[in-house]
Amino acid sequence: MSTINDVAERAGVSVTTVSRVLNNRGYISEKTRQNVYRAMQELQYQPNEIARSLLRKQSNLIGLIVPEISHPFFAEFANAVEFHAYQYGCKLLLCNSHRDPDKEREYIEMMRRHRVDGIIMGSHTLEIEDYRNLNNPIVTLDRRIDGIPFVASDNERGGERAARLLIAKGCRKLAHICGNLRLDMLANRRTYAFERTAQESGVWFTTLQTDMNVFDQSEYDRIIAELFEHHPDIDGVFATSDIIAAFVLKWCRKLGKQVPGDIRIVGYDDVRMASWASPGITTIRQPIAEMGRTAVELIRKQMDGEPYEMENVFPIELVERETT
Repeated sequence: MSTINDVAERAGVSVTTVSRVLNNRGYISEKTRQNVYRAMQELQYQPNEIARSLLRKQSNLIGLIVPEISHPFFAEFANAVEFHAYQYGCKLLLCNSHRDPDKEREYIEMMRRHRVDGIIMGSHTLEIEDYRNLNNPIVTLDRRIDGIPFVASDNERGGERAARLLIAKGCRKLAHICGNLRLDMLANRRTYAFERTAQESGVWFTTLQTDMNVFDQSEYDRIIAELFEHHPDIDGVFATSDIIAAFVLKWCRKLGKQVPGDIRIVGYDDVRMASWASPGITTIRQPIAEMGRTAVELIRKQMDGEPYEMENVFPIELVERETT
């Protein structure tokens, strides 16, 4: 069986250089890197990942816990995290909590056993103390916890722009559909900004919240059905996700309402399906790929003792399509 010394001799470099290539540490010229890879292939050398992990106290694994991987936002976020983790020489351990606290704790314990280098928390079912008791580098998504860096879009600006667009288009009776505001999420700022802007403009509005299971699509149907039953003359809707906006569009078709003739719709996220829908959904774009990249960078900076920003808030962009 070949050893790291054999690889170094075949590549014409030092053992230290081979180790740096394997661990993706320090500057290595592309020519040297390719020589090492070629030698490894010729010798069929397989590094002992467990031994390497124990030696350098790193596993090159990053954990990501999300509440609902089937939701397009979390699917696209996970895709971005995996891509950028791989660029750093890391693999992704993806866990789907389904907003179950016991399941989320089990996943955290599993990550500890696997010695993950850090955890990106996209699911926020657990109490704050559960996060504080972790010894790993942590990044939260769309949640502020003292002492832990987070990534989020400018939710407040997003809610304000959605309201201003609908009002500018002539809407005078607005509805806002959001997740449950009892959840301590930065996304709640979308709601507060929307309501404040509508109130300052003297425009009537109503806000409808989901129950605590914010990803229950049958709940979306119930809320939207009640909305049109009690307020059939609603002429503008802001939904805090493109998925909810798509459900509103579905109900408009069902009730014979013309979009945007009778009612205008704005979503949030700009996941890919927003542009695939017919008509295309106007939405507030948050830079999902950039947020995923930054989450990975924050893990690596904490590991390497580099300075990092605690609050990483990304600008939003209004993407106007056919629903407005």
